[in-house]
Amino acid sequence: MERFQGYHSEWNLGSPGGWEYQRMTMELGKWSWERIQELTGLDLLLDFENMILNPRDGFIDLMLSVHKRGDCSDKKPFIVVTAEEKTLNVVMENRNTVDCLNSLTGISAALAAPEQIEQSGDTVTLDGKEITALFMDFNNDVLLELKKRHDIGPLLTAIGKGIVVNPRGTDPINSKAVFEAVHNDLRDHFSESTLSRTPWTRLFRERSTTGPQGEDIPDLVEWVRRNWERVVLKPEKGHSGEGVFVGCIREDRDGDIQESLERNDYIVQEVVHLDLWAEEFPWLDHERKEVFLKKWQTDFRCMMTERGLIGFLGRFGGIPTNVGSGGGTHGIAILHSPVSVREAVDRMNEAILGLGYATLKEIQDEIDRKAIQMGLVYTKGPIKTLLRPRIITLQHLEELKEYVRDVWQDSITLEKLWREGSLDNVVHLTADEKELALLQPWEGSPALFASDGLFSFGAHVGEWCLRAPSY
Repeated sequence: MERFQGYHSEWNLGSPGGWEYQRMTMELGKWSWERIQELTGLDLLLDFENMILNPRDGFIDLMLSVHKRGDCSDKKPFIVVTAEEKTLNVVMENRNTVDCLNSLTGISAALAAPEQIEQSGDTVTLDGKEITALFMDFNNDVLLELKKRHDIGPLLTAIGKGIVVNPRGTDPINSKAVFEAVHNDLRDHFSESTLSRTPWTRLFRERSTTGPQGEDIPDLVEWVRRNWERVVLKPEKGHSGEGVFVGCIREDRDGDIQESLERNDYIVQEVVHLDLWAEEFPWLDHERKEVFLKKWQTDFRCMMTERGLIGFLGRFGGIPTNVGSGGGTHGIAILHSPVSVREAVDRMNEAILGLGYATLKEIQDEIDRKAIQMGLVYTKGPIKTLLRPRIITLQHLEELKEYVRDVWQDSITLEKLWREGSLDNVVHLTADEKELALLQPWEGSPALFASDGLFSFGAHVGEWCLRAPSY
C-alpha cells in the first residue's frame, strides 16, 4: 500500500476551526453511504465510526485539560468560548460547542464577546462566574483591533493567567512565512517529514534568493513573473482563502503581483500540482437533470493537540477550497475491504452514477434538508456536501499520526528559534503583537493546531509521484 502523497499548504496555529463542521458532515456522509449501499448492493466495508474521524471530542478534551492545568483546577469547570460580537449568533460551531459542554455532567460553558469578560482582582469572570478556561476564536491582530474600541483588560488578564486557548505565544509561528526558515540554514532542526512536505516558500518582495531546485534567483519578482504558472501568492497571515492568487488560474498576473508587493505582507510558494489534490465525485446538474463525475480540488485538514492527532476536516471546492470562499465539506471513511483506494473509489463512483439523476436528487435533497436542520451553515450560507466520502486506510491513519507528531514537535522548535531571535528575518511583529506573544508563551502546552494538507490517498486525478525536495 502506498504512503499518502502531497504537501501541507499552511499550518494554522492560531485559532483553527472545523471540529464541529466535520462531526455534522460525518453524520450526513454515513447516512448517504448507507442509503447508497442499500440501493446499489455495493460490497465495500467503510468505517465512519472510528473515534479519530470526530475531532469534536478531542477539542472538548483539550478545553478540559486547560482547566485542569490552571489555578482553578479544584473548582467546577466554567469554560467560555469567546468570538467577535458580529459572529456570536452566526458561527454555529461555537454555539454547538457550548451546548455540548453544558450537556456534560459537572461542566458549564458560555459564549461571549471579548468585551463581556470582566475582572474582580485577578479573577476573570463572566456574569460574576469565574472562568476556568477560555477559547479565543480569533488571532492576536483581531484582538489588538478590538483593544482600540473596547476595554479588554480582563481578557489580557486571562491570557497572563495561561487559561486562554490557543496560547498567544503561538502567534509568531502562525505566519506562513516560517516555511521559508524550514528549508534554509535552519533545516537541520526539523523532521524529515516536515522537510519533505513543506513547499518551497519565500517572503515576496524585491530581493535575491534561491529557487525550488536550489538555483540562484537574482530578482525574485521577475522570477515570479516568468514562472507565474508555477507559483501561488498569499498573505503571510490570512483566512478563508482571501487574497490568494494562484498563478495557473489567474489572468491578471501583473495586477496580482503589484497588489502583493504594495501590501508587503505576502509570501510566494511553489504551487502543488492540481491533479495531485483533486478527486472526481458524482455531482448533479440540475439544469440538464443529469449526474456526472466532477473534478473537485480537495483539502485534508489534520487537527492535533498536545495528545496528538484528534481528527480531520475534509474540504472540497475550487482554489482555494476554504468554506469561507464557497467550498464545502465531505465525510471521511476508513476502507476495510481488501482493495486499493483507487478501486474502491472507482466502484463507488460507478455505482452512484448508475442510480440516475432522479434517485440521487432525492438523496441529495434529504442531505440538504438534514444539513439545514443541523445548522451546517457558514456565514455565507449553507455548506455544500458530497454524495460519497473521501477514503483513507488504516495505514494512512498511522502515517498521519506520525506526521502530526512531527508537525507538533517542529512547531515547538520554531517557537524556541523565534525566542532566540533566529526567525527575525521571516517573522515580523508589531511591538503590541510581540508583547501579547510574550504574555503567554506556548512551549508545547495544550493547544489546537491544524495542518492543511493537499494530499492524495490514492484516488487523485492523473498520474503523480511525490518528488524528493531538492532545496
